[in-house]
Amino acid sequence: MDNINVAIRDLCKRKNAIILAHYYQRPEIQEVADFIGDSLALAHQAAKTDADILVVCGVHFMAETAKILCPDKKVLIPDPTAGCSLADSCKAEDLAEWKSAHPDHTIVSYVNTSAAVKALTDVVVTSSNALKIVNSLPKDAKILFGPDKNLGSYVNSVTGRQMDLWNGCCHVHSRFSVEALLALKQQYPNAKVLAHPECKQVILNLADEIGSTQALLNYVRRNPEQHDFIVVTESGILHEMRKACPQANLIPVPPEMTEGVGCSCNECEYMRQNTLEKLYDCLLHENNEIVVSAQIAEKAVVPIERMLDLSK
Repeated sequence: MDNINVAIRDLCKRKNAIILAHYYQRPEIQEVADFIGDSLALAHQAAKTDADILVVCGVHFMAETAKILCPDKKVLIPDPTAGCSLADSCKAEDLAEWKSAHPDHTIVSYVNTSAAVKALTDVVVTSSNALKIVNSLPKDAKILFGPDKNLGSYVNSVTGRQMDLWNGCCHVHSRFSVEALLALKQQYPNAKVLAHPECKQVILNLADEIGSTQALLNYVRRNPEQHDFIVVTESGILHEMRKACPQANLIPVPPEMTEGVGCSCNECEYMRQNTLEKLYDCLLHENNEIVVSAQIAEKAVVPIERMLDLSK
């Protein structure tokens, strides 16, 4: 593994390339990356880099977002088939139909969407800034929020809004086991429960801290005296949490039983499609380039830049 890491870093130096990795990536990819972050942080980093090549180690919509923000740069992804169940749940043609039926509504779309969906959107949000951005809209604004109904429901509950919600969800965050979480809370009575807002409300009701992957990581960093943390988000974040607080006991919540078999972690299989070997190959040959049509990109960049401005 050391040899391939050295080879990847050498390619980055020679090609003026940077590697942007999401917290849900494999630990070995996080270790070789130039920058690790959640969707908002990756978007910020893409917007300000002076690299010629960006390799986005995440899922397809993240690489599309980077390309929209950096149209003159080459954006690559190690595995172009790394998709997102949430993004797939909201097709552009279906959103267009929903939007047409509600012409007086503001369209707020989660970043976990395709470029074509973003092109139909008024403002994009991430789990880091959804509350702030929705609160920035007029109190009497009629809002269509999609595609994550769990995040939308959470935003409604905190802001008092009554946004209409798209019926979509993240397949990872929606399958956490409530029974397992309750058992872990009983086993570790002094533990703090950290949950992502893409989780179901019944999970969020049991949480001590609700936030994006970055917010949950920051919570662990801010509380070094706390020993036990029950973590209810994709288990890739545990790698950075362990580095930040090696003394902490980080306890992942498993998913619900599937076909009679349970497992001790909850991983996004799409995020894990990227490997060091694929990363090296795409850098070496500069393949798997992300292409977004100029027509879509011109429209999609507007709500993304609005999000970045409102997030400052």
